Amino acid sequence: MWRWLVLAAFALAPANGSRADEGAFLKTLGGNWTGTGTVRIRTYMSPVNISCNFSSEASGAALSMEGVCRGMLLISRSIDAKLRYTGSTYSGSYLGPRGGRAGLNGRRRGDAINLTIRWAKEVNGDRSADLTLRKVGANGMQLTTVDVDPASGKRIVTSEINLRRK
Repeated sequence: MWRWLVLAAFALAPANGSRADEGAFLKTLGGNWTGTGTVRIRTYMSPVNISCNFSSEASGAALSMEGVCRGMLLISRSIDAKLRYTGSTYSGSYLGPRGGRAGLNGRRRGDAINLTIRWAKEVNGDRSADLTLRKVGANGMQLTTVDVDPASGKRIVTSEINLRRK
């Protein structure tokens, strides 16, 4: 009987430790952020320079981010993302400059959370893209979106935002 209890405790320990590790990681992404980057409206278009401000909050195994990016003098777009770690994966939602709430699903590897975006409507010829949220050092974060160009089949960076803690 005791042997089974010990085995059960060991079997459950990694899941609980993993959840704690994710909460600690997400906490490092909390705070106020500012930065610059580029965005492509379509995969075949030239990138546009943008500046962004974000506020993010981590609570347990969840992270929420809200912000605004500005480009081309007068254009301003709200962006937000909500992520929750459950079991061994992240899931949530993303509202980008295109509008429409998109679904997110993925896993963390090292200092990066690699997510698949499932757009609410077709973007660049399909409804999916990749989003990577990467912690860079103690005070940096990078958000990168990659999509497939429908004409060439090549993977194109459609946005890259480099943020520093305020």
